Amino acid sequence: MIILGLFGVLVLNTFRSQSKQLSGVKKAGEIIISDSVITHLSDVIKLRTVSNSDPTMIDSAQFQKFTDYVAQAFPLVQNRLEMENVNTYALFYEWKGKNPSLKPVLLMGHFDVVPVIQGTERLWEHKPFDGEIANGFVYGRGTLDDKTTVIGVLEAVEYLLKEGFQPERTFYLAFGHDEEVLGKYGAKEIASILAKRKVELEYVLDEGGMIKQDGIEGLKKPIAMVGVAEKGYVTLQLTATGEGGHSSMPPPQTSIGDLAEAIDRLQKHPFPYRLEGAAAYMLDYLGPEMPFANKMAMANRWLMKPVIISSLSKSNSGSAMLHTTTAPTILDAGLKENVLPIDATAKINFRILPGDSVAGVIKYVKKVIKNDSIKVDIVGESGTDPSFISDTTSLGFRMIHTTIKSCFPDVLVAPYLVVGATDSRHFKNLSCNIYRFMPVRFTDEDIKRFHGTNERISIEDFKNVVRFYMELISRG
Repeated sequence: MIILGLFGVLVLNTFRSQSKQLSGVKKAGEIIISDSVITHLSDVIKLRTVSNSDPTMIDSAQFQKFTDYVAQAFPLVQNRLEMENVNTYALFYEWKGKNPSLKPVLLMGHFDVVPVIQGTERLWEHKPFDGEIANGFVYGRGTLDDKTTVIGVLEAVEYLLKEGFQPERTFYLAFGHDEEVLGKYGAKEIASILAKRKVELEYVLDEGGMIKQDGIEGLKKPIAMVGVAEKGYVTLQLTATGEGGHSSMPPPQTSIGDLAEAIDRLQKHPFPYRLEGAAAYMLDYLGPEMPFANKMAMANRWLMKPVIISSLSKSNSGSAMLHTTTAPTILDAGLKENVLPIDATAKINFRILPGDSVAGVIKYVKKVIKNDSIKVDIVGESGTDPSFISDTTSLGFRMIHTTIKSCFPDVLVAPYLVVGATDSRHFKNLSCNIYRFMPVRFTDEDIKRFHGTNERISIEDFKNVVRFYMELISRG
């Protein structure tokens, strides 16, 4: 009888689980996008706007060429919008709307890129800074992260200006030049400018999510993952210190041994998994679209949570959504093979789940390594707590959801936890509605191209990026 009652509760909860997908959204009209947009993207990929945490180490000529190119390629944007250069290279525009009583929207991206690891250029099908167009793709560093967003927004605004369009509400455009090194001089400074002007934003849209073509068991449709939160970020340096000396007379354990033991402990004792917040919201949106058995599990997480966590944690991307991750990335010890090192250091990167904190990570690390002689320090200014979770019932989320359905009728829409960091975090005091989405279709294989080898975007996808921003801006 108890089992029968439990089954009845499970079934009832399943039938109560209603779709959260918007219905009746009119498909966006067909707009012919000129091939000039592909030329523009290709041209800016050729500019090596590689960022560096030391501003004096960047190739300033390349950044200047980028800003000069934007001014030349988008004359209406340059002449009709109010434009400011922030800290020389960051680009900040204001497009005044018809109705000043409406809160403005901020569209943002960044045009700095990460370097190509020395020696890996030979692994690229097409050279990373040639902007080559081949086999229906534009190849090169920045095609995904994130010159596509910057040029896509500019193309959309230029097109709408040419058509004589003026938005109802004001739109700000913010394109940083140092996102890959924490955004201190670009996005952070733009946020400070808006704060001084007492601007309150309706919503912010930055890079982050994507249209996932594969990856959710039980769903055949592509999923537009709209980031409603992002993880925090901190890199800790662990330093073990030994006595040094000749390698012929080593102690039972050297500084390298102490450090290796600490790293091993951290990897064997990961942060606990939690199915909550943005990850739970994602399942709220996707569960009702799944086959009955999967839908039942999602609708009854009070009982099925361990099973769901086990399933999601089998993939690296799924696991990253459920806990604070630990990634040793840099080791440094020793100068000569027959000399015992005194100091051995490791840099370990943590991506912090909402609900955890930088302080909590440090406390956890010290508890797990169980070695008070190992020093634990934050590297530079890397400590950033996780973001808040933005509302999925807000005007901003609804506008993004509607625009996605309009431009990509075949996709499902779901909130999502961005496991990386974006420049949008600098705007947390200007809006409680911050979203992260790039309207590009990805597979698991494509995701490896971020900061990796053979970064590319298809011509069709980039034209759809332009269409998406046209539609979003037109809807106000």
